[in-house]
Amino acid sequence: MKQNRYIAAIVGTGRIGFTLGFDKKREQPASHTMALLGNKRIKLIAATDTNQENLEQWRKYVRKHNGKKEFTLTFPSSKELYENVTCLDIITVAVNEDNHLQECIKAIEYKPKLVILEKPVALNSEEAEKIRDKALECGVPVMVNHERRFAKDYLSVVKMIGQIGDIQSVVGELDSGLRIYGEEFEKDGTYSLLHDGTHLVDIIQFLLGGNIEKEDVTNDRLEENKQNPEKTESTSSKEGSCQILKNPLVTGVYKDEKGIVRNFSVHYQSVVSSFGTIPEVTIKMSGRSKFFEFRIEILGTLGKICIGNGFAELFLRKESKLYTGFYSLTKQKIKLPKKTGYFSGMIQNAVDFLDGNSELVSPLEDAISDLRALEEIKAGLK
Repeated sequence: MKQNRYIAAIVGTGRIGFTLGFDKKREQPASHTMALLGNKRIKLIAATDTNQENLEQWRKYVRKHNGKKEFTLTFPSSKELYENVTCLDIITVAVNEDNHLQECIKAIEYKPKLVILEKPVALNSEEAEKIRDKALECGVPVMVNHERRFAKDYLSVVKMIGQIGDIQSVVGELDSGLRIYGEEFEKDGTYSLLHDGTHLVDIIQFLLGGNIEKEDVTNDRLEENKQNPEKTESTSSKEGSCQILKNPLVTGVYKDEKGIVRNFSVHYQSVVSSFGTIPEVTIKMSGRSKFFEFRIEILGTLGKICIGNGFAELFLRKESKLYTGFYSLTKQKIKLPKKTGYFSGMIQNAVDFLDGNSELVSPLEDAISDLRALEEIKAGLK
């Protein structure tokens, strides 16, 4: 039986919206446009952007992909898009952080079947809650592109955790050259704690808590949604709130000569997770490194897991070759997928959700809890 295609449009044709799809070093698809075009169940027909050069490049590329007989529409504003196109099932919002509130609310008021919002939700939790309130009012589910939730290498970590015994500690580290925080940058969100830190906080909370709890009740909810489809749209975007990182102790704050934060560490004690209570979770960030690194280390009583951009490693307890009567950690051979499918997996989850076969893996409420955790850290940096 032939399945229906979902009609989509995108708001924002910049880097994450479009042009990262041409980065030869990145795993593709690496932009919303390329991921939407790559799913056979989705038909991408329109876009809007205030940058006319970007928009024209987008139009030429998508028209070539779709074929000249298909519609490929562009508009200089989302207002004109929504006034002229009335058949949209999916709207992707991929604009700069300072425009998330305005553009996401416009998209929600159009009342599509789903809004896909680029991370972070908004500049702060207050704006994010306005988006949530409008989504609930209009009965429109919103998913947030926290891409590592969909990456096969990160998902494999959940299965590995059972091999390393009780979790003793978790350390997440993000190093780059971008400033971590300065109060003057709150107006546009151009600081690493928000822009990149949202990924680090989100994947830690996802791996240690949120996904496990939601899996236990997914089947019951799906059955309930099938019996009452209207309830699916009004509630799916608010399910599964899981802020497990609370009451941070901020240390090691380093500020440059302009008072901009360039380093910090934050510690959480007795973190309640799906794997039991973890004595300590630590997050470290650097904004003065001459390289980019994103990594997480999970230490257990029988081994440890290390995962980051481009690698995943499992170490298990084995009898030491160096010391009699001792055990050492030995790196294990693990089979990882050639492609993580992080962006394509997000879009497939959107399709599965609209088909009624899955819940949203990255719902709005989880992303709001990430913002709250980041704001608690930010309070310790001021």
